[in-house]
Parts: sequence; C-alpha cells; structure tokens
Amino acid sequence: MVVWSIRRPRLEGVRVLAFDPQGRILLLRHSYGSGKWMPPGGGMNRAEDPLAAGMREFVEETSCELLGGKVLLTIDEDLQGASNRVHMVAGHVEGTPRADGREIVEVAFFALDALPEAMPAGLARKIGEWALQMDA
Repeated sequence: MVVWSIRRPRLEGVRVLAFDPQGRILLLRHSYGSGKWMPPGGGMNRAEDPLAAGMREFVEETSCELLGGKVLLTIDEDLQGASNRVHMVAGHVEGTPRADGREIVEVAFFALDALPEAMPAGLARKIGEWALQMDA
C-alpha cells in the first residue's frame, strides 16, 4: 500500500455490458474476491485497444462472443491509492455463457429491473444509466 501511495500506479481495465435478445444483462460471480455479481471484465494488456480487451475478456470469462461491441464510456477512479481507468464496452451476447468452475463460478442473465441484491454498492443504478447510454 505504501508503494502505491508513493508511485501511484495506473491500472487500466475493461468491463463488458453484454445483453441478450430480451434485453437482459449478463453478470457473473468470480471464485475470488467478494463473490458479488458483476459484469465480465479484467485487465488490459500493454498497448491493447479497449474494445479488443473487452472482447477478449468476454470470451475468456463466458465462452461467448460479443457482437456489435463498442466502447461506451471510460471511467477514471481512485482504487486504494492507484489511478484506475475502466473502459465500459457494450454489445450483445452470441452463444450460451458458461462458468468455467475455476475463475468464474456462476453466470446468469438478469432483467434490468430485477438485478441481484449481491452486487457492489451503486452498481445496479450505474448499470441502468449505462444501458440508457447504449440505446442513445
């Protein structure tokens, strides 16, 4: 933590807002961390394009393709003393998602008005806002 405060590293990653034909969002739970439901995503490789990173992470975590992918917005936030930039990638799910049982323990689609309670604070509200931007 002290090193982060002195060097202030910059982290860069992606989150994927992926919807099925019924307009439901795909969320997953990791085997590590809080165990809460969240959109797929992860870190970006050096010099990797945000859209390419989002599509790669989506395939890795769900075994599905992301159709019509686009970078919806970029969020800069503080993460325990580090600068964290998250690119929100949005698109539509092609295929049947499945958990790998190692990193991902559960994947499911949720209607925007019936998101699970076990989510990081404020995420349900943000997902609703981001979904509106996707339609704009």
